[in-house]
Amino acid sequence: MSAALDTGSAPALSVRDLSTTFQTPRGPVTAVDAVSFDVMPGEVLGLVGESGSGKSVTLRSLMRLVHAPGTVSGAVTWKGRDLVAMSAPELRKVRGGEIAMIFQEPTSALNPVLTVGLQIEENLKAHTSLDRSARRKRAIELLDLVGIPAAASRLDDYPHQFSGGMRQRVMIAIALASDPKLLLADEPTTALDVTIQDQILKLILDLRDRFAMSVVLVTHDLGVVAATCDRMAVMYAGRIVESGPVVDLFREPHHAYTRGLLGSVPRGGAERTQLLSIEGTPPSLAAIPPGCAFNPRCSFATEVCRRDRPALAAYAPGRFVACHHHTEVAAAGTAVAA
Repeated sequence: MSAALDTGSAPALSVRDLSTTFQTPRGPVTAVDAVSFDVMPGEVLGLVGESGSGKSVTLRSLMRLVHAPGTVSGAVTWKGRDLVAMSAPELRKVRGGEIAMIFQEPTSALNPVLTVGLQIEENLKAHTSLDRSARRKRAIELLDLVGIPAAASRLDDYPHQFSGGMRQRVMIAIALASDPKLLLADEPTTALDVTIQDQILKLILDLRDRFAMSVVLVTHDLGVVAATCDRMAVMYAGRIVESGPVVDLFREPHHAYTRGLLGSVPRGGAERTQLLSIEGTPPSLAAIPPGCAFNPRCSFATEVCRRDRPALAAYAPGRFVACHHHTEVAAAGTAVAA
């Protein structure tokens, strides 16, 4: 648990019943289904799940970066304001200023025909009152802050002149340009080797402490969650199925899907044990099964699971689960040390 986490204050971000629906030729498809969670000041919250579970769409929905044929509903409260109901001019002041986002693939997120310095200065021009020379000075400071050597000489380079890890650092520099209080990171270490991945994650945590930021980190890597996050929310088929402190969920998962994810992680120790696997594949968002969406893949499923969709409910302070048989799942074990 980070020392920066302030558990005694109100949430920095409060999300209630966030839903994102896309209109398709086969009818509406709900990619994010009534998702609710809070992010505390200085906290790192991990959104975990298989590909297609709705993690990235959730992050984009928070910033209203989902466009037609998609629609976003619910409430996203930031500093007493609802981002979902906010006008476009007001929202532009929040995006990149108070709330910043690191996109999953820097190669496609960075403009290939603009220098990295100009791309950093665009953010500064939109969200600060700095003049041109001050913006350039700040851009050099940001590149130096994220660990890019000879920052002043790299300012006029283009994205293709940087390695994958350095491009990701540039993305972080752009995101931090206006000293945001909330950072949304969409798999910031995807496609990077483990050494660079570790450097990027340590950098995000260091900057979180330095700027007193909250962070929402999207990942499918439970090792990353164990090393960086205070709390985690597990997503499946567009819904949060379990959430709570990382240490608690790793020690005692209460949802069969969380149990399966943790059981597939290799454990340390001399004795060899067989890894668990989750049979089957995630359902299509256009054909979510009735009841609990995980029931076709769940060894604990009964008739009630196939009939009634469980609500996400608290079963202990700070811990929530959407499962009819969560006590039986917890009793079955298969936890790993965080």
